[in-house]
Amino acid sequence: MKVVGIHSSPRRKNSNTLKLLDSALAGAKESGADIELIDIAKLKIKYCTACDSCHDKGVCSIKDDYQLVLEKLLGADGIIWSSPNYMTNVTAQLKTLFDRSPLIVHEQLFDGKYGLSLTTAGSGIDEVDFVLNIMNTFMISCGGNAIGGVGYAMAQGPSAIDAAIVKSQEMGKELIEAIKEKRHYPEQEARQEAWRSRFKYVVLANRDHWTHNCDYWMEKGWLKE
Repeated sequence: MKVVGIHSSPRRKNSNTLKLLDSALAGAKESGADIELIDIAKLKIKYCTACDSCHDKGVCSIKDDYQLVLEKLLGADGIIWSSPNYMTNVTAQLKTLFDRSPLIVHEQLFDGKYGLSLTTAGSGIDEVDFVLNIMNTFMISCGGNAIGGVGYAMAQGPSAIDAAIVKSQEMGKELIEAIKEKRHYPEQEARQEAWRSRFKYVVLANRDHWTHNCDYWMEKGWLKE
């Protein structure tokens, strides 16, 4: 069982969010997972240019480190997303990774995978859940399952990070249990089914230049001639 943790803070080893990620990965490892941490702030991942290559050929046309990360994500059973709160959002590094991933969304390539999200903030206590929701929503939009998230704001006091570290470890273990059980989340599955029922018309409208997407949808039985 493989779990990949995505670290997206430009502060790298000085990141408070990294403390949560390390703890969650430790929990996953204790439960028997093979773990790997990927620091995308150290990688070269360029902006999406909306060239449609991934839709047409199933491969991104940009030559950088994105393909390496994609292969790691597709080979994982569980994914732990982590990002500090930057201007009520994830970091630019993680947002760039998300923007490069329309193929994952269009073809629901995280089907059967489980995700956990982690964040930290300064004074924005109300923004913690908002940022967690961005990452969880991405996981669900890609066809995967989101088991929840952990976050804290420094404004909550020095004890908050200690509690969040403990909870992150517990959630890392919970992620493995969800994978083992092949846990179902009916509300998330309903959202995905509703999206496919709408998006099939987008695929049909672009079938002449979204060849890979269209063929994939046909193979999955989501689209019929």
